[in-house]
Amino acid sequence: MSSAAPAFQLQPEAAAPVVDMSGVNKEYRRGEQTIPIFQDLDFKVSQGEFVAITGPSGSGKTTLLNLVGALDKPDRGSVRVFGVDVASLRPAQKADWRARSVGFVFQLYHLLPFLTARENVEVPLALAGIRRRERRLRAMTALKITGVERICDHKPSQISGGQAQRVAIARSLAADPDLLLCDEPTGDLDRHAAQEILEVLSALRANHGKTILMVTHDPFAAGYASRAVRLEKGILMTST
Repeated sequence: MSSAAPAFQLQPEAAAPVVDMSGVNKEYRRGEQTIPIFQDLDFKVSQGEFVAITGPSGSGKTTLLNLVGALDKPDRGSVRVFGVDVASLRPAQKADWRARSVGFVFQLYHLLPFLTARENVEVPLALAGIRRRERRLRAMTALKITGVERICDHKPSQISGGQAQRVAIARSLAADPDLLLCDEPTGDLDRHAAQEILEVLSALRANHGKTILMVTHDPFAAGYASRAVRLEKGILMTST
């Protein structure tokens, strides 16, 4: 992988928010119908926050994460993450920016069934061109951080749901991103396993300085966040 610096800023200026969404408008078309999601949405997240995004289905929670992660772009307004206007990046730049800056954690883990836990964590590093020895070291470090290094040689069918989610979190950490975007990370787990995952996320914030955005329907999960916001029909408000 080339060592040349990318053509966009990767780190925020001092005191700048990690996420800065301003005047964001987003709508989708379903046949002849236009469905508004956001109208003039403003949203900021500071370095080291753990923000829970709650609200009913269809309120725009996952769309918000997708905008922050440059998986979608606004119709109008700006989305700046680490000082980068992510909507303005070309496709190759977006892929490079995501690989360096953002880790994704999903409800259903998305582990490859024919790979071991360590090999699953190595996948994004291999795609980034990291050499085998270095990616194995990074993968084992990430598995150790999430507490599942002892199952590094197990395949997904041999581990529990909670362990699989820890492996998925380790995969999101392998490139050492500063921002984690978590979409219902405990939604498929029982309460005990969910609590363990939430404690892992809390430790990543407290001990490793990660900034975390987590979409959740669960008030128990939201209680682990340093701040909770609620989306209602595309309107963002402080959760009570």
